Amino acid sequence: MSLIKLPDIRADFGTITALEAPIEHLEKWDASIVAKADTDNTISIYEGIGESWDGTGVTANRIAAALRAIGPRDVVVNINSPGGNYFEGVTIYNLLKNHPYKVTVNVLGLAASAASIIAMAGDEILMGDAANLMIHNAMGVVYGNKEDMQSVIDLLHRLDSDMADVYVARTGLNKSFIQSLMSAETWLNGESAIEQGFATGELHDATGTQAESTKDIKNTTYLRFIENSLKKEGKTKSQRREIMSQIFSSKSGAASSQPVKSSADNSELIASLQSLITSLKG
Repeated sequence: MSLIKLPDIRADFGTITALEAPIEHLEKWDASIVAKADTDNTISIYEGIGESWDGTGVTANRIAAALRAIGPRDVVVNINSPGGNYFEGVTIYNLLKNHPYKVTVNVLGLAASAASIIAMAGDEILMGDAANLMIHNAMGVVYGNKEDMQSVIDLLHRLDSDMADVYVARTGLNKSFIQSLMSAETWLNGESAIEQGFATGELHDATGTQAESTKDIKNTTYLRFIENSLKKEGKTKSQRREIMSQIFSSKSGAASSQPVKSSADNSELIASLQSLITSLKG
């Protein structure tokens, strides 16, 4: 069901491109913000988009399973996410857009980057108190020759155009204006999002906080920060998993207080990241 005609986005999966919230803005994501109450037709998106090194993260498979469990009913999607993998994000968008019943999206804290695309699938898009949307151009890393680089440039142009088409369909704004907002990496609070058509209304007094400690929440942000740094270094998913598992003593999100053994190829990088962790925690 859709109140307006929204385009599908091609979700041809690849390994070279990810749409990520810029590292320096991850600190703007308050991972503690959640809905005060959920129902059995609620889908919660409270992590990064796409599978992370430790198996966490919101994936299209997870959302598809949730939609199957909910069945032929209206759906409420609560979002507080810094974004993540482009292809996972657009697949989730397509799943929600094509759900045959009403989809209400509540932006509780942040719907940034790929999460902002997911939010556009709502028949209603409601902005919580102090909530924000963030839109920007696709980002990616690639290793190869000039032909490889040119193919990625062409792909990024196509991804940006596809995203702009979605924002245009939702807002009714001119595509060139939307593309200028994306190029400028634009943050929209609730008032601005509603005024420009990215959202349909306000959502008051709907959020609570997770029972996790402040330390756990900060570590969640640090983990995303570090993994995104590795992505920008061009590390593959398997390489990130190896490096992150060596740095941290467990998957609990707590940083190990002691250095761990590392392979020779990654020892210098791991030492640098451990130093970064110490400075972040300070």
